[in-house]
Amino acid sequence: MIVLSNVCKTFDSTQGRVVAVDNVSLAVDAGQIYGIIGYSGAGKSTLIRLLNGLETPTSGRIDVGGFDIARAKGSHLRQARLKISMVFQHFNLLWSRTVSQNIAFSMQIAGVPKAQIAPRVAELIALVGLQGRENAYPSQLSGGQKQRVGIARALANNPSVLLCDEATSALDPQTTDAILDLLLDINRQLKLTIVLITHEMHVVRKICHHVAVMENGRIVEEGPVLDVFTRPQQPITRQFVKQVSQYADTEESFNPLLTAHLPGAIFKLTFVGVQTHQAVISEVIRRYALTVNILHGKISHTLNGSFGELYIHAEGNEQQVADMLSLLHERDIAVEVIQHD
Repeated sequence: MIVLSNVCKTFDSTQGRVVAVDNVSLAVDAGQIYGIIGYSGAGKSTLIRLLNGLETPTSGRIDVGGFDIARAKGSHLRQARLKISMVFQHFNLLWSRTVSQNIAFSMQIAGVPKAQIAPRVAELIALVGLQGRENAYPSQLSGGQKQRVGIARALANNPSVLLCDEATSALDPQTTDAILDLLLDINRQLKLTIVLITHEMHVVRKICHHVAVMENGRIVEEGPVLDVFTRPQQPITRQFVKQVSQYADTEESFNPLLTAHLPGAIFKLTFVGVQTHQAVISEVIRRYALTVNILHGKISHTLNGSFGELYIHAEGNEQQVADMLSLLHERDIAVEVIQHD
């Protein structure tokens, strides 16, 4: 388990003191994939480097798997880092070494007996899907393959925690999904705790159990991924959720209705879990004789469950609309009024 208590990190600059991490407290359960999302300058990179002692907190306590990272020094810190591995955005491979040699390197500096290294390297190469590329150099690999080497190297000493610093932001969308699938498989097979930072909500939606949103060094919102996606509380969280909701395309699709000032109203409905399988719109039309036009709809999946968003234009009298809203409330379907005549 990872526990941060009132952690602060400040830097002194020519412009004065910069607060990079501001009184952050959070807990990550063992075996969980925990995402930390924020825009550039939010403090997330500093925060993840505090977890393995690459940065020292100005104040607060950091406990990672029973190690007090904030106060660990020398051999105690090196011992802790054997259990806390890291995957980097730009791979950080040794370009003069082959795939196998890059993976072996972390075991060599950890003092693993030579006889144990080769079998472990072969095991890791199979785990990350790089069979046949053992003797290739980094310059001969694609970006996704380089990151697979980085992941294998990070797993070499059997860590209990894997830190991912924007591990997919240098990759194309298809390769990003492949690396995310690999991380999810590793989490499930090895019961590994993964903490990742990202600025892409797609990454959080696809593989995270829990997410924290950072802004100006603070955690402004956190919770299970499904809860944060379906009930975002902070403006910045709503901005991130729009990344995966295709809101811009949705808004464009009903802009003609907004400018035409047609009678009726535009609603956004949010469905969670089993609600996504209910034929509620057909029931509304049948029971209340409303005229309903579906403008846009999408179902998304998270590790916590599914959720759906549906934008509709509904036309009817006040009683019909009130009856519809009452039914939706009974079904625990969230309703947001986009426009009302």
